[in-house]
Amino acid sequence: MKQKKIIVLGSCNTDMVIQTARLPVPGETIIGGEFMMTPGGKGANQAVAASRLGGNVTFITKTGNDVFGRQSIEIYQNENINTDYVFSDPNTPSGVALITVDDYAENCIVVASGANKTLSKEDVDKCYNEIVSADILLMQLEIPLETVGYAAEIANKAGVKVVLNPAPVSVLTDDLLKNVDIIIPNKIETELISGVKVYDWESARIAAGIINEKGIGTVIITLGPLGALLNVDGIYHEFPVKKGVAAVDTTAAGDTFCGALCVALSEDIPLEDSIRFANKAAGICVTKLGAQVSIPYRKDVLLS
Repeated sequence: MKQKKIIVLGSCNTDMVIQTARLPVPGETIIGGEFMMTPGGKGANQAVAASRLGGNVTFITKTGNDVFGRQSIEIYQNENINTDYVFSDPNTPSGVALITVDDYAENCIVVASGANKTLSKEDVDKCYNEIVSADILLMQLEIPLETVGYAAEIANKAGVKVVLNPAPVSVLTDDLLKNVDIIIPNKIETELISGVKVYDWESARIAAGIINEKGIGTVIITLGPLGALLNVDGIYHEFPVKKGVAAVDTTAAGDTFCGALCVALSEDIPLEDSIRFANKAAGICVTKLGAQVSIPYRKDVLLS
């Protein structure tokens, strides 16, 4: 059977990470611990996750014509990702993210988008045939919203399943939402989209119902240490995570979940079982420091 194609359209960054006992408050300088520089960006993280977990992945992104951009392309090729549609902007540097991680595995992230913000509708046009021949299009919001909306419309008209991870959260237009099949927000993103503060399963249900009413049939809310909540046209399912996982860094957990979910769906695994697979993958991810370095391989998930 021919392997179904997953396209990830989104950002790529170089992550600069510092560990610290606690996150600083505004105006405060604190002494941190270990520093590491690793490849990241939500789009790249999701592409790497999907590839490591067994997916047939094409990545559409834009880098700067600099050392970070060239290193990124080499990394994606080594991850068995199709890089035919990784564009280069000669006038803008590659994206960079500054990440602080505390002793409780919480993080704060500031992104300098760089070339990510120049990924345009014209670039999407260059990928038209690739997009319409895919089975799943996975996107996030670290690239221009109009680019995301344009790609979603193209994919939806072609019958390609559109999966949106609305991070970082933005104002989601009706034109975008009508072309989305599955939306995967975390607690913070859910609150900003629905207006409901999410702190437990019940509040997540209420919020998911509001998002469902916006026209998206399948809503999956990732709830960190709780797990994930699924709402399919008003029918809810809870997916608790495995207990006893010692979280070290949650930086790429949501991206791993999204990539894993798309891989399982591309293999025609039922949605509920796909979420269980994604939960397992994300649970492994949080046990290691860093973004892409913490993303598990398929064998790791199957053995967990």
